[in-house]
Amino acid sequence: MTVQPSPDADRQLGRRGEATRQRFLSAIAELLEEGTYRELTVVDVARRAGTSPATFYQYFATAEDAVLSLAGSTVDVAGPELAALIEARDWTDAHGSDASLSVADAFIALWERHRSILRVIDLATDEGDQRFRDVRTRLLGAPAEAFVVVLRNRPDRQVVDPLADAGVLVSMLAHVSAHIEGLQSWGADRDELRRSMARVVFLTLTGQSSPGD
Repeated sequence: MTVQPSPDADRQLGRRGEATRQRFLSAIAELLEEGTYRELTVVDVARRAGTSPATFYQYFATAEDAVLSLAGSTVDVAGPELAALIEARDWTDAHGSDASLSVADAFIALWERHRSILRVIDLATDEGDQRFRDVRTRLLGAPAEAFVVVLRNRPDRQVVDPLADAGVLVSMLAHVSAHIEGLQSWGADRDELRRSMARVVFLTLTGQSSPGD
């Protein structure tokens, strides 16, 4: 499926134009916190942004196009940030335990900060929308590639398939982060959830049990 660019994809916006575009994206983020993706309309977005539907259409073709733009801009920052965190940490010995906990915390914080748009990405992906699938791939692909680098440099060289292990890690971290509130309502302790996530990361990346286990 070919992804059609939004109207502003091929033009350079001035400072005022970019500020207006960001107002629309901020309005969408706010509205997604209050309602569902399916309820979003151009009129609502324009009203929340303090401008008109006519102005909206100067930047985006549809409300869905604007949501896709918000999703893309979110993950294009978040994915590399997660990757940089993984790449920057020392994964040897006891340092790896601290690094694993920081990675678990970073995934949880990301989902808490951007839960509404990440939920839309998952929903649209599950419905078969290739555009949103590509966005989710960018989000999880960046930290997955960073995990692959760590796995390939594991001292014991016992990793059979770094791509498979990295894929499982990012999927686990994303899924638990997305459902941490439900797991807490089920009775799981939040701190123990993050520690469980960290233990899986540490074991996979180092081949060792976490200190104290």
